[in-house]
Amino acid sequence: MSGTTSLSMLKGVGPKRAAILNDAGIVTIDDLYDYFPRRYLDRRLMKTIGSVRDGETVTIVGRVLKTQVEGKSRVQSRFKAWLGDDTGMLELTWFRGVRYFSRSIMPDDVLAVHGKVNFFGRHPQMQHPDYDRLSLTLRDRQEGDESDIELYRTGKIIPLYPSTEAMKESGLTSKQLRKVIARAFEEFPPGRTENLSSGIISSNGLLPLDRAYREIHFPTSPELLEKARFRMKWTELFYAQLLFALRHHELRHHRTAVSLTHSGEATRKLYESLPYDLTEAQKNAVREIYRDLRSGRPMNRLLQGDVGSGKTIVAMFSMALAADNGFQSAFMAPTEILAVQHYLVMKRLFMPLGLQVGLLTGKQAKKERQAVLSALESGELHIAVGTHAMIEEWVKYRALGLVIIDEQHRFGVLQRKALQEKSTNPHVLLMTATPIPRTLAMGVFGDLDVSVIREMPAGRSPVKTILRQDNDREGVYAFLRSSIAEGRQGYIVYPLVEESEKIDLKAAVESFELLSTEVFPDLRLGLIHGQMAPDRKETVMESFRRGELDLLVGTTVIEVGVDVPNATVMIIEHAERFGLAQLHQLRGRVGRGQHPSTCFLLYAKQTLDARERLDAMASTTDGFVISETDARIRGAGNILGKEQSGTLSGLKIADINADFAIMQSARRAAFDLVKRDGRLEQPENGMVRSHYLRHYHERFILADVG
Repeated sequence: MSGTTSLSMLKGVGPKRAAILNDAGIVTIDDLYDYFPRRYLDRRLMKTIGSVRDGETVTIVGRVLKTQVEGKSRVQSRFKAWLGDDTGMLELTWFRGVRYFSRSIMPDDVLAVHGKVNFFGRHPQMQHPDYDRLSLTLRDRQEGDESDIELYRTGKIIPLYPSTEAMKESGLTSKQLRKVIARAFEEFPPGRTENLSSGIISSNGLLPLDRAYREIHFPTSPELLEKARFRMKWTELFYAQLLFALRHHELRHHRTAVSLTHSGEATRKLYESLPYDLTEAQKNAVREIYRDLRSGRPMNRLLQGDVGSGKTIVAMFSMALAADNGFQSAFMAPTEILAVQHYLVMKRLFMPLGLQVGLLTGKQAKKERQAVLSALESGELHIAVGTHAMIEEWVKYRALGLVIIDEQHRFGVLQRKALQEKSTNPHVLLMTATPIPRTLAMGVFGDLDVSVIREMPAGRSPVKTILRQDNDREGVYAFLRSSIAEGRQGYIVYPLVEESEKIDLKAAVESFELLSTEVFPDLRLGLIHGQMAPDRKETVMESFRRGELDLLVGTTVIEVGVDVPNATVMIIEHAERFGLAQLHQLRGRVGRGQHPSTCFLLYAKQTLDARERLDAMASTTDGFVISETDARIRGAGNILGKEQSGTLSGLKIADINADFAIMQSARRAAFDLVKRDGRLEQPENGMVRSHYLRHYHERFILADVG
């Protein structure tokens, strides 16, 4: 019974080592088997330093000859190490985590490094390589232990395991982990109970579970190792998709919701009041949403569209339909600025139709909040717009029928679920202006129906994006000044990165002072950042919207929700420090009117990743293309950020970006299974049901909020 067998039952694992493994999530013998290697050293795929070519991505094993920290400031410093083998020397450079690497990598360590090689003259270099410490050479020599270099020379395929800080500090290397796992194989053989039915295994050409585990940890050939990894990835993604399939089936076949069938005065008047025609993409999204709202089953839909594509008005049509049928709508936004802007837009369009709109935020006056709460509970208020304050327990609705969550990725799963639980099975519409890569759409929002708006409203011209080094700032400022002289407005944005937030904020404030007094003393400048009081932020924003300010200087607080059609120039300082999605969102603050717009990306020193991001920004304004590039550069998991959880967070071996084809196969199998057996009650699905209940059922209730 290895599944619940504690590691302490394993010979050679004492209390200290068990505690280190427990901290890494390895508590039972099964956890040990599921602690998969991060990479393998395969003799056929290794290269010596002397044989590498410029531009190759390779794995090299060598000994650290020397290390060095270069640069004095925190921003400009870098860590270097020189790796040597019998054929030459390779220079390794890390620009981030200098303090960590300077304490972790020491002369005489034996490393396996993996990355892209670039030549500078005759000297090969590798920037930010992945690396594994194969041995602490001096310690191994003292203990008379066989080094991994010698093991590699035997031609074996050697698994390399991920290491936590505690493992590294205690000297628990990949070699020692292999010994622990080998002992576990002897005492508690894995895979004695299958987790897939024989039909699924045979129809998808999968290895048996016990064979897959053995090949994963102790490969006998590259071909069988590949089959074993495929089996583990396929199984992991199958159960992730099974969650979605079961949730989708539950909503479609076992839950009911109010049927919003009556399209009345509010819907008609809203359409007639618009000063423009909806695009075909908007009309199609409205039709898809209306079909859901009329079905009698809970809507569970994601509406995604690029910056400025007109998602909000589509959402407003769904609110109008809810009001026509006597139900309230709740619209939650991630920031106060965005919530206030949505509130003002909806109030302007809905009030003439006789629909009452209220605002709920965390810092509004008690009297104002109480008036909104009373109107919601009595039913006098048709639409509530607000921030996470809307999920507080004292917020009650008379007849909540529709929940809309804007920029849904900025909320945690439980926050989104808390709003949905303000009513029984309300219709749910999630919105995002950050287009989601197809890998994430399937891997994280796999139970949602998706509407996409790719068409931009008429009259919009693409924003011209220009890369400039920061020493070209004078010319960029001259362009900004000439645009303002023509009656336009502009933005200058400074980075605000979490790990250096105080330093960044200080730099932004000091830059504002310099811009106000020396660079643009004759212009009207405003400053906005996240540490300002909400009423002060709104005052500055309203002044900019009314044209009382020429230039808005700020941090990324303006990333979403600022809509000023007269603003045509965006200057992003230190653009190399921003992520792709963030750069695209910032660029979306211009180009919202009839005038041509320009976005300048000012950069200092760039890494290869930064250059790839900036080049992508300059080459396209299509947010969907940007999102796919972002997923490729960063990996899908990093895009979600720390607020997200759900199926993706539990993946141990699969990568939804790299393994998209495997996920498609696993998804088809999961949905086909649930279509045949919606409750997994048939005898042939007993293994699947048992494994699902043991490992996944607790996540089922969160599947609909992704």
